[in-house]
Amino acid sequence: MHFNKITARITLTIVVIFIVVPLVIAGNRIMPVTRDSTIIKNGKICLTLNYQKRACISSLIVNGQKVITGNDGIFTSLQVGQTLYSSLHLKSHPIVTKNKGTIKVLGIVYGDNKLRITENWIFNTSGPSVKWRIERTLSRSIVAEETASPVFNFDNINTWEGAYQGYGGLAWFYLFNEKLCTYGVHTRSSSFWNSKTGNGLNITVTAPGKQVAMKYTRANDDRLSYSISTSDKELLPKSDSGTNRRRFIRGRTDVWAAQKIKAVKSSQTITLSYFDFDEKYGRGDLKGINGSQVSAVLNTIARIGVIDSLHFGGNSWHTPYGPICLHEQYIAQMGLAINDPQYLKGYQSCLDFYRDHAIKPDGRVYSRWAYTNEDAMPGQFNEYGFYEAQWGILMDSNTDLVTNVAELYDQNGDINWVRTHQLSCEKALDWLLKRDSNGNGLVEMMTDNSAQKKSSDWIDIIWASYENAFVNAKLYHALVKWAGVEAQLGNTEKAKYYNDFAAKLKASFNKSINNGGFWDDEQKCYVHWRDKDGSIHGRNMVTPVNFMAIAYGICDDPARKKMILDTIEKQMVKENLFFWPIAMRTYAPGEGNDWQFPFPAYENGDLFLSWGSIGVAAYADYDPALALKYVKNVLRQYSKDGLAYQRYGRLKQDGLGDDILSGNSLSIVGLYQAIYGVNPLYNRFYLNPHLTKELFGTKLNYTFRGQRLTIQLDSDDYMISSGKYRVASARNFGFNVVHDQLNYFDKDQSNPSLQISSKEPLTLQIKSWDKQKIDFVVVCHQQLEGKLDFICQLAPSGSYLLSVNGKESGIVKTDINGRITLTTPTFVDSVGMSLVKQK
Repeated sequence: MHFNKITARITLTIVVIFIVVPLVIAGNRIMPVTRDSTIIKNGKICLTLNYQKRACISSLIVNGQKVITGNDGIFTSLQVGQTLYSSLHLKSHPIVTKNKGTIKVLGIVYGDNKLRITENWIFNTSGPSVKWRIERTLSRSIVAEETASPVFNFDNINTWEGAYQGYGGLAWFYLFNEKLCTYGVHTRSSSFWNSKTGNGLNITVTAPGKQVAMKYTRANDDRLSYSISTSDKELLPKSDSGTNRRRFIRGRTDVWAAQKIKAVKSSQTITLSYFDFDEKYGRGDLKGINGSQVSAVLNTIARIGVIDSLHFGGNSWHTPYGPICLHEQYIAQMGLAINDPQYLKGYQSCLDFYRDHAIKPDGRVYSRWAYTNEDAMPGQFNEYGFYEAQWGILMDSNTDLVTNVAELYDQNGDINWVRTHQLSCEKALDWLLKRDSNGNGLVEMMTDNSAQKKSSDWIDIIWASYENAFVNAKLYHALVKWAGVEAQLGNTEKAKYYNDFAAKLKASFNKSINNGGFWDDEQKCYVHWRDKDGSIHGRNMVTPVNFMAIAYGICDDPARKKMILDTIEKQMVKENLFFWPIAMRTYAPGEGNDWQFPFPAYENGDLFLSWGSIGVAAYADYDPALALKYVKNVLRQYSKDGLAYQRYGRLKQDGLGDDILSGNSLSIVGLYQAIYGVNPLYNRFYLNPHLTKELFGTKLNYTFRGQRLTIQLDSDDYMISSGKYRVASARNFGFNVVHDQLNYFDKDQSNPSLQISSKEPLTLQIKSWDKQKIDFVVVCHQQLEGKLDFICQLAPSGSYLLSVNGKESGIVKTDINGRITLTTPTFVDSVGMSLVKQK
């Protein structure tokens, strides 16, 4: 790709010490005092409020850690032209009152003869947080260059490692590598965290009818300056002139364009609350692997492709021109391992934005978005920043938009939301399916041959044309995923159409290159593409093509899988590479941009970590130890350089490229999905591990649709617990809880195999479950007052011998749909049931 512990809420026990104030009103009496500050304190948060000819918070302590110290710690400000007004310089003493958990600082007045700003600050400490209401009135309407209500000046850029945004993105301060780096976003909350101290500070803004923006700056004195701005309209980035989309700037702080502010009263409430980082984001006990590094990668690198609330991609906001590739199928997939509901909600809004603004009327999906239009084909961009890349019409944006919608639906289970994408995803797929002119199931690119020197996929300076295996592999995956969604939405006709096309594509894909397919018997791999004249190109074991063929289920020939994976591993060992290169051997002359030669160079042989999840998936089913080997290699590299690069050179294995890719985390995503077997699906949580011995005993914490699950992984012993219900089995299974009903799904079945209704906690132990016999035990964790109801899904109209606690109870029959309902007698602790099919 070419681009240069659960939140601990603390109820405040307030000790307010009036050391000195100019005027304190207690009840209806005005009381003079002689000092100028008030301490607002609880077990985790301590504020020092100053109001002697100034209004500011001079100290903020979070769980015993000083994070802000100084007379300009937290204050409000407004810049008009070159004049900066702030609450650090008041015209008179404010009035301070205290009453039942509320502290008011009234009459905060600053400005000059041109502009008078009047504010009231109200602090409420009666709930589980500190609420700070700021009311502001201006003497006249203005155009403000910058506004801060307020600005927080944390003591050091390293006070916090980062700040999670309300939409799931991250301001990662590791990337603020020089003074006056500034990053601006549109969000209403920011969660600052430090994994070393375990401290977290959430700051949320409530401003009804207003837009909220935030910015983060590494100040000249190496403090972290964080400011909040509210506005009537969404703040527009100041840079660049004519596009106004740049969120990250260097050497300046003016990330936002000027805004008009009316001379009317405005107000917003800032809520400060503490959270324990380990309790909220802790991932459990990860055996046989460095769990801290796993958490670090998923807490940082995995999130940096989220540029702003409506802009999710693989390239970071730190990249010089801030690109987003819509031709990346793994953005939703990263949410599986990030495991933050805010990321899923944020990406949902992003995909809505893409649906509305990135799809052309004919169904073509623009391939990219960026801060500027410098990477665009001349004239091929729209007002929202979406464009066609200068390197060619990258066809996989059509497949990948659909895949991301389908995979996000698997994670959020929101059928009403995915229905709003039905027509747009159909349009995107159908645009591509129409490009199968010869009816062989393989869609064709916009170019006929590599001599045209235009790309058609993610590997964007390799001239893949006509029938492209890379794009067709992605298309197969999208068709299979979307056919499932169509079935959920009740459109069986479309589901069949997409499944049938996928089947034809798969059949043609697997044919030899001599028979119109992509399998190369001589090179023992799938090739990259075929020109219209029949010439074959990319016979150099392009790893994404071959990994996708295996991971997506196109290649189901065990012998071919073995040839591909063994050949790659042999070369990896020979070169002692820590990660799979994008191609094992060189492309032929003329198959790519001139500066891709000699081999290895960039997309002709360098190491791109963004293909880690499919690499891990391809190996996990074949040899989990090899899959885990490369996960560990990536973690080891993270400990050296933070993975803060675009790629790694083949010869020196050194970090290269200034466009840092969040895809560098995808091996760790593969660890979660393919090795641990974590697969959230639209109606269940599906667990399908591929473990090595060293991983036995792993215990994961995982949030699934508002439930905090515990997942235990051992040798042929897997368990999922929601706290109230637990299911244990020796093989893969699905799990879901709806109110007081536990649903068990045998293996990869999409409908419940067993449903148990109980208001009391219980454990379901699956002993066996096949066509001939099912055997399970239910253990209750407290005495039941009534009976348990079971609904089993078996063979339609079948006869079964039922045994309860080892005693035969007679023959029972299923209905025409295979369902049978059983009721147990009242019991104290456990019941075992078995059903044996009768001939």
